[in-house]
Amino acid sequence: MTVAAQLESALRPLLRGPLPVRLSAWDGSVAGPADAPRIVLSGPRAVRRILWHPGELGAAQAYVTGEIDVDGDLGEALGTVWRTAAARGIGRPGAGDFARLLMTGIRLGAFGSRPPAPATQARLRGRRHRQARDHAAISHHYDTSNDFYRLLLDPSMAYSCAYFADGAPDSPADRDTLAAAQRAKLDLVCGKLALRPGMRLLDVGCGWGSLALHAAEHYGAEVVGITISRAQRDFIEKQVAARGLGELVRVRLLDYRDLTDTGFDAVASLEMGEHVGERNYPRYTRVLHDAAAPGAPVLIQQMSRRGRHSGGGPFIESFIAPDMAMRPVGDTIAHLEDAGLEVRDVQALREHYGWTAHAWLRGLEERWDDAVALLGVEGARTWRLYLAGGALAFEQGRMGVDQILARRPAAATSTRRAPRAVVAS
Repeated sequence: MTVAAQLESALRPLLRGPLPVRLSAWDGSVAGPADAPRIVLSGPRAVRRILWHPGELGAAQAYVTGEIDVDGDLGEALGTVWRTAAARGIGRPGAGDFARLLMTGIRLGAFGSRPPAPATQARLRGRRHRQARDHAAISHHYDTSNDFYRLLLDPSMAYSCAYFADGAPDSPADRDTLAAAQRAKLDLVCGKLALRPGMRLLDVGCGWGSLALHAAEHYGAEVVGITISRAQRDFIEKQVAARGLGELVRVRLLDYRDLTDTGFDAVASLEMGEHVGERNYPRYTRVLHDAAAPGAPVLIQQMSRRGRHSGGGPFIESFIAPDMAMRPVGDTIAHLEDAGLEVRDVQALREHYGWTAHAWLRGLEERWDDAVALLGVEGARTWRLYLAGGALAFEQGRMGVDQILARRPAAATSTRRAPRAVVAS
């Protein structure tokens, strides 16, 4: 029996039916429908990884190392797998399923010691969301290379969901369309904060300064941005000098937990709250509350997720954003209210993140050779998988993103609720 036939036989009970993809094995054999996305296994090591890490993580490890490849559109292949899993109610492998896979692996010469983790997989030490570990997690993701993010993002270096005011683009947005959508997002934020010349804005987790620079340059705001990424801090300082914004923008290498400044006329935090963890989220929301002057608006843009993988799943948690934590948007709103903030508006942008991720993926594919030169083949494949999978998660509604506008009440008495019990991350 060929390799592909043996794998199909072992997988059929787990998949509750036939293969949804075309499987091409290392002996040249194939199985599965001829018109389906084609998955290529280069050798038994791919099977070994999946035996050691059944499910998403093992398959992701094999993909980023090139032991599994996709002939054609990666997003289409991922979509086929997810739709099949949902339609057939496929869950985690049971003991019988795993035993069957293990015996097939032994027959195919795939059984052996655990393969080493790919070089791009995060390796963090210490307790989750202690400051030292948080700094290492942020560095893993954001200090990759300013040149790489410049290749991937629009010229403003906005690394958060864009706002496509005219709706879905006809195809994945090009660089100019993405830049316009990011400007529209920044204007949307500044408008909700009612920024005017001379107002003091705090940008918590300021990234590469897209909001800070835009608010200063186009709204005359005096901005303090904080980040714990040295690469981001260095990039912003160069932009501030180049644009002559030294009197309006100041960026500080500072953990939000160490912030003591207060009295800001507006506070914003775009897609930074996902990194603080469930244990620390009440502290994060209190920092936002305490930094704002009475009556001042506070805006967060944040991803949401239901299900048992609050960090986005084994691949994202292991390769992209270790220790990330998300929750349903209602739970985030409750945290903001517990901190004493009054929620005034919630705008869902889920579809916009799918379009944004597709635009980033298009940029990566168009500059693939440059990405490989900066990150190596494994690093570039990691980002391809991340962006294709992320776009699909937003399209299918497994993840969301929202702009939540709140305000610190003007009354002198605190409206902060008694803290709720939280689950330690």
